[in-house]
Amino acid sequence: MNAKSSEDIRQAASNAFKKAWDYSFSWNVLVHVKELDQCRTQMGHAAFAAEGTDYSNQVFCPFEDVEEVLEFDPLQVYGTINHSDQVDKFNADYKKQCEMVPDAVNTTGIYITLVSGLIEIFGWDMLLMALGVDAEQFGKVADRYTEWILQYFKALADCDAPVVKIHDDIVWTSGAFVNPGWYRKYVFPNYKKLFSPLREAGKKIIYTSDGNYTQFIDDIVDCGINGFVLEPITDMKYIAEKYGKTHAFIGNVDTRVLLNGTKDDIYREVKRCMDIGKKCPGFFMAVGNHIPANTPVENALFYNEVYQDLRKR
Repeated sequence: MNAKSSEDIRQAASNAFKKAWDYSFSWNVLVHVKELDQCRTQMGHAAFAAEGTDYSNQVFCPFEDVEEVLEFDPLQVYGTINHSDQVDKFNADYKKQCEMVPDAVNTTGIYITLVSGLIEIFGWDMLLMALGVDAEQFGKVADRYTEWILQYFKALADCDAPVVKIHDDIVWTSGAFVNPGWYRKYVFPNYKKLFSPLREAGKKIIYTSDGNYTQFIDDIVDCGINGFVLEPITDMKYIAEKYGKTHAFIGNVDTRVLLNGTKDDIYREVKRCMDIGKKCPGFFMAVGNHIPANTPVENALFYNEVYQDLRKR
């Protein structure tokens, strides 16, 4: 199989791989950036997928100045959705996932929850400039975005999936990209509004953010989530020690160790994660933010061998 193989062949190979590697959790969302295509910044994309199929050098921003950003109203631009149709889409996506990976915890969900949606709409340059010019007014933009995306959360609450996936890249590798007070005024209160219908419907909420969101772990828990997906720079030990008996968490082997490390390095990294997580009932072992296509196959295989050896409680 390669990047040019048919979709059926690619999917069959993926399903067989997940079964062989005993996947216990299948990361999946349905509502993605295409929902924003009517007005969205193109920031380009580095090559990550096999043979660079995801590479893009398209760069375009539909906003000419900060004033346009601060006046933006997502509901006027993107409009409303049909609730029952969206519920049907979530149900179909969840059913498909269950058929492909029947032995795993499956989800459907939302990628463009709030901050990720704003990044996709405005791009980093305009977003950061708007925050610098008038953080309070940009917070009102976040409030308006919340009112628009809420319709998807209400549909997600009414779908069949008992576990739902919520993605929002709220930080950089170094942590918060704006004053933490802004998050606590405009992000987490809006999370509570968005997650409320999910909680009322009895859904289990699995939350993902790239980057280092250690300083916001407690804030995110307070919003009502049930599990974390995290990269290795977020402090998994803190999550395990404070929330390991009440919340699930998924991670957080450093993929760079698999890419460049020796077998001894890989063993130590897997053991680090297993030592933290194995005593917690909701721990899922995973490589943070995927195993890229250029990872040596022998390193990936050795990683799984070590996991198989250390996974027994």
